[in-house]
Amino acid sequence: MVIGMCRSFRDRALDRCYHCFPCLSDPARRSSLVLKVTLVMLHLVYVGILFLFDSDLIDKTKKEPWYTALYLLLFFAALVQYFITSGSSPGYVLDAMRVVNETNVICKKSSMAKKQNWIYTWNLTNLVLITFKQRQPASSKNGSLPVEGCQSGRNFQGTDSTSWTKLVMDMYPPGTSIRSCICSYCNVEQPPRAKHCYDCDKCVLHFDHHCVWLGTCIGQGNHCKFWWYICEESALCLWTGILYITYLRANISRACYLILTNQTTYELVRRRRIPYLRGIPERVYPFSKGVRHNLYDFCCGGSNIYSLEPLPSAQELEEKSRPYTCLDVLTCRCC
Repeated sequence: MVIGMCRSFRDRALDRCYHCFPCLSDPARRSSLVLKVTLVMLHLVYVGILFLFDSDLIDKTKKEPWYTALYLLLFFAALVQYFITSGSSPGYVLDAMRVVNETNVICKKSSMAKKQNWIYTWNLTNLVLITFKQRQPASSKNGSLPVEGCQSGRNFQGTDSTSWTKLVMDMYPPGTSIRSCICSYCNVEQPPRAKHCYDCDKCVLHFDHHCVWLGTCIGQGNHCKFWWYICEESALCLWTGILYITYLRANISRACYLILTNQTTYELVRRRRIPYLRGIPERVYPFSKGVRHNLYDFCCGGSNIYSLEPLPSAQELEEKSRPYTCLDVLTCRCC
């Protein structure tokens, strides 16, 4: 019963959400929207981590604000270009066919209007000439109407605007079968370099590929926009990677240094305030057992979490404080 109530409440909430946002009712558009939100959130998270935790970048922002301004400008430019590219049309065959047909209809109407105007002018001229001939029966030549006028009237129509089928077939070599050019899904003639996209369920002009992250195809209409987005996104990723390497290099180097010398961050930072470390020289690491043993204990010796380490004796500290010689290096004393 509780499950049924929760399910009905969920269905009502989804229906209300779909009513407010009709685009979410379509699973394909909903999936595309989720991917877009995910990509934007990835951008915000990766950049936000740098500006929240990288103290060097924060200090550099205060000293050199132009550096951060350029980075943020590239960041927002990449996001804007992303939305421009994702919202652009790749150029569908159906839209191109509609434009050609509309242009054909407009040309036909214009041709018919010109023909009607010419016929009206010709009839009016003929009426004037007949009237003039009746008044002057002797001059038969003046009332004659040239035969070329009618012929030009017939030729004035010209040829009709090229239809979509003829336009497409003229792009292929002579003898090409029209059946080989018809899309079995859209039932339209495909011009060269066009292809049916199964994700968009449409034929795309100059089809390149279907980008899942953009939620649209890349074709003739948005190929240039896509190229600019790739360039801006690549520059942003490269710049962000450099910032992360700079940020992590100091932390990773310090962490490796602490592991190899068997120290903790607290002992490194507060060494002069810790009583049992205050009298020991800074270059002496009292708990170090050598690089190899320290690394082994850190990586493989953590089975007993309650193991305790005693302070080294004065003799051991004196041995650790002795400088290394060539013989010590050869005998791997540091390890």
